[in-house]
Amino acid sequence: MLATSDPANIHHILSKNFSNYPKGVEFRKIFDILGNGIFNVDYELWEMHRKTTMSLMSHAKFQTFLERNMWDIIENALRPILDTFAEQDTLFDLQDIFQRFTFDAISKLLLDYDPKSLSIDLPHVSCEKAFNDVVDALMYRHILPEGCWKLQKWLQIGKEKKLIQAWEAFDQFLYPCISRKQEELMHKSSIEDEEFTFLNGYIKMYNQWKDGDLGTLQTFLRDTFLNLMFAGRDTTSAALTWFFWLLAKNPLVEKRIREEIQQKLNLKEGENLKFFAIEEARKLVYLHGALCETLRFFPSVAIEHKLPLEFDILPSGHHVSPNTRVVLSFYTMGRMESIWGKDCLEFKPERWISERGGIKHEPSFNFPAFNAGPRTCIGKEMASIQMKIVAATIIYNYHIQLGEDQIISPNASIIIQMKHGLKVRLFKRVPLMSNA
Repeated sequence: MLATSDPANIHHILSKNFSNYPKGVEFRKIFDILGNGIFNVDYELWEMHRKTTMSLMSHAKFQTFLERNMWDIIENALRPILDTFAEQDTLFDLQDIFQRFTFDAISKLLLDYDPKSLSIDLPHVSCEKAFNDVVDALMYRHILPEGCWKLQKWLQIGKEKKLIQAWEAFDQFLYPCISRKQEELMHKSSIEDEEFTFLNGYIKMYNQWKDGDLGTLQTFLRDTFLNLMFAGRDTTSAALTWFFWLLAKNPLVEKRIREEIQQKLNLKEGENLKFFAIEEARKLVYLHGALCETLRFFPSVAIEHKLPLEFDILPSGHHVSPNTRVVLSFYTMGRMESIWGKDCLEFKPERWISERGGIKHEPSFNFPAFNAGPRTCIGKEMASIQMKIVAATIIYNYHIQLGEDQIISPNASIIIQMKHGLKVRLFKRVPLMSNA
């Protein structure tokens, strides 16, 4: 095994010599739960997945659909719950709230189904909670010898038992959702409506695929949507949780973001922030910098591993063979003085802002929070918009106070979540103004 955080090596593996570092058989064994989804496949099938998803996300209706979907959940679920917690002075887990929010949002976006896990009574939704068990178990598969975790799987004990239960929870949630949506599509009269559904796009892709067995259509759709739900729930909720913890530790940054929101969105004193368009979200440059700074310290996907197909020499001079597992440590890269300078351990959104006041671009091989090279995250722009809308809504309307005596540390997982959650109290900042 070789671990590296050298930007030159990252560039070489993820871009320059990309074809020598596919996901491969070992990756598919560890991530078997993802089946034939985009994160688990290589070559032509990966290209087709990527092309289909990018086509759907660039559809003229997608931005409108995303915006409406986001504000619907914020106004009907997130805000009422946060208002209640603020009024009752309740200590609650903000990470749990974000996980529920992103789960409901991605389910509604992909499957047009709202599981309502973000409800005032915080119901236990098996599929939503299953994601946490999966990311823990998959991390252990990286560490334990294959024979060891396979034995645990056979005996149905430890992390593997939880993985089996999570697999069942996913199937019990996804298959009925897919069937329901398929029936709806069959009864649609408008061709225009049919054109923009994720389900329709992936059914077309399945029917066009000729180069190997993808299993049944239902199984393929289950794999596809599960992969996208992983991307949509865990990474965004983890980033938002770390963001609000860092903000609580840096009150001057929070103050400046509030000022930027008020100025750029033309809000009057005493006015609630209720709605703003995606285009307006792009004006929030300092907020963007603070979110990037969060992802620098806590990239949602902390590590990635690769197995070379053929012998290779990395720019650092290290020799790797098909038997070498290469671990790319994105977490380490965000804290390296050689990349970020002597102030690398300081939380400074300013480092992401150019002299002219715009967003400063950082090469993805220095900042691989959204991966790099041909496999750069397709949902990068969508995730950025989601985080800005949620962050701005909470920052402008509430003040967050951290719970006392809590231990904040990342868990041992492929997604950097907070091990014990983030306990907070909320206070309303702006009184709701009556129309009278």
